[in-house]
Amino acid sequence: MNKAIGGYFSLELPLHEEYHKRAIKLNTGRNCLEYILRYRQCKKIYIPFYTCESVLEPIHKLGVDYEFYHINKNFELEKIIDLGKDEVLLYTNYYGLKQEHVEFLTRHYGEKLIIDNTQAFFAVPITSIDTFYSCRKFFGVPDGAYLYTNGHVDIQLEQDFSYNRMNHLINSIDYSQEYAFTAFHKSEESLKNQDTKKMSKTTQRIMQSIDYEEIARIRQDNFLYLHKQLSNSNLLNFNITKGTTPLIYPYYSEDIKLREHLIRNRIYVAQYWPNVLEWTDTDSIEYSLAEKMIPLPIDQRYSEEDMNFIIKTINR
Repeated sequence: MNKAIGGYFSLELPLHEEYHKRAIKLNTGRNCLEYILRYRQCKKIYIPFYTCESVLEPIHKLGVDYEFYHINKNFELEKIIDLGKDEVLLYTNYYGLKQEHVEFLTRHYGEKLIIDNTQAFFAVPITSIDTFYSCRKFFGVPDGAYLYTNGHVDIQLEQDFSYNRMNHLINSIDYSQEYAFTAFHKSEESLKNQDTKKMSKTTQRIMQSIDYEEIARIRQDNFLYLHKQLSNSNLLNFNITKGTTPLIYPYYSEDIKLREHLIRNRIYVAQYWPNVLEWTDTDSIEYSLAEKMIPLPIDQRYSEEDMNFIIKTINR
């Protein structure tokens, strides 16, 4: 069909190239994992205790056996796992800071490795390693994910639509983050148990409008600024490599009231991840991280002035 000419204006967005333009474009990260598991037809997958519970959705759906493994204080495998035939290992590139460990695991496991880069949008995929990314963790979109794989699943993918998940994005501009919070949760809930579909045209068009180079620069600058000011009080250590573009600044504090204190001052920090408190023992590293690691915002919405406000609020 010919495209419409004339009529009313649609949303005006600049047009650039997508960052992951060569990837398969799907609707959610968990469905990227489902796609991988479908083509691999593996019997068992090893997953970290320290991960979002949504990772279990495709595993349960396909009836794949799974086993949890522990990480250490550096967010790396506590011990190397011997994989059997038709077994794979899923590793999360935590906060976008663990690319060196990803490369180490690639050398050890090869194509038995699956990389969850939902927290590492700007990390470069490694050839022949199944890797997936999430859009909405880094940008103002309601859904969308990218998948790199050499495998193929012979299924007809329907087109996803995002118009009914956009309310929180619009209302946060017209009103406030607080006003749109309920709509945000409604949008997140709507992503559960979705069939694997093509990325919506709305999400793809927004992803084509982004200045990725500028966003990466801002995130890097904000991260390094916080690290310079907070590293002495942060109980986590990082090996920050050049070009790394993190999701957040992970700040670990024994002050159990700090998260509430930040939220009272309108610094909204999520919890990664409440489900881990149910999956693990209280003396595990993962339990401590879920309870006491605070993901400080460093993204493209914020300036050095905002970083100073975060620092002052923590110091108070």
